[in-house]
Amino acid sequence: MTDNQEKVRILSGIQPSGKLHLGNYFAMMNPMIKAQETSLLFCFIVNLHALTTVREGKILKKQTLDAAKDFLSLGLDPEKCVFWVQSDVPEVVELTWILSCITSMGLLERCHSYKDKVSKGLIPTHGLFSYPVLMAADILLYQSRIIPVGKDQKQHVEVTRDIAERFNRLYGDTFVLPEPRIEESVSVVPGIDGQKMSKSYGNTIDIFSEENIMRKRIMSIVTDATPVEAPKDPEKCNVFKLYKLFASPEEVAELDRMYRQGGTGYAVSKQMLFEKVKAYFKPYREKRIELEKERKYVEDVMARGAEKARYHASRTLQKVRRKTGLIYKKY
Repeated sequence: MTDNQEKVRILSGIQPSGKLHLGNYFAMMNPMIKAQETSLLFCFIVNLHALTTVREGKILKKQTLDAAKDFLSLGLDPEKCVFWVQSDVPEVVELTWILSCITSMGLLERCHSYKDKVSKGLIPTHGLFSYPVLMAADILLYQSRIIPVGKDQKQHVEVTRDIAERFNRLYGDTFVLPEPRIEESVSVVPGIDGQKMSKSYGNTIDIFSEENIMRKRIMSIVTDATPVEAPKDPEKCNVFKLYKLFASPEEVAELDRMYRQGGTGYAVSKQMLFEKVKAYFKPYREKRIELEKERKYVEDVMARGAEKARYHASRTLQKVRRKTGLIYKKY
């Protein structure tokens, strides 16, 4: 473990609450896959969090396996990182309770994510309200330094710091204080309606959807009513914002020129975007088809990952137990 302990620890996870989309890929998955080459990467499928929205066991089970296959297809190497399913590490539940006992209601009441989700119709359950404490346990259990997140999750990392600082004040230096890392160029990937791309908004472009479905979604991206012949402002166009994620600087500059001089309709740029997305994900789609036939391999990968995760989790939790007095026997 010596080499890994010297590396910066990076952690992030993703909920198996639906099909993974471009926003997931650029905001979280791609940065994580790159990080496995230089850091000690902790990457996990957040199925306990998913219980706040997914109510059918068969669906959650399938979506958990699908998320694992997606990550492996996109280039995550289980030999270069710690990759597991959240519920396979029970230590996180115990730490969540311990942290809950030092987390103030006021801190959680200020979290905008809870208010936003309730305003959109989710049932205001205790799990939804205490979501940031479970997220804090996920982060602190592995002594993670860097947490790649989108802007909407930045507050939760800040809450984690607050909780860690309070624990450290009460019981002595225990937890590493995490720092959020936001890729500014992809911090908010627009959906087909211009809002942040999110499963909860129903505005996603899924990574592994069939090509005809993907094209239909891309062609339905909301644009303004500027006539074909008129100049257009690329910076206000959702198609252009997505195109920039896939195209080279020269290609981006060319589409910028086409927009500003007029004569290019949005249907043209949408087709250009579709071709870019299709080509970019082609090798990953082929790998994903192969993994669909390899369920046991995927399950074995996740089991080995859980063993590695529990090694790190148990070391932190034993320290917490000693400091809080939960270990009371002499050995």
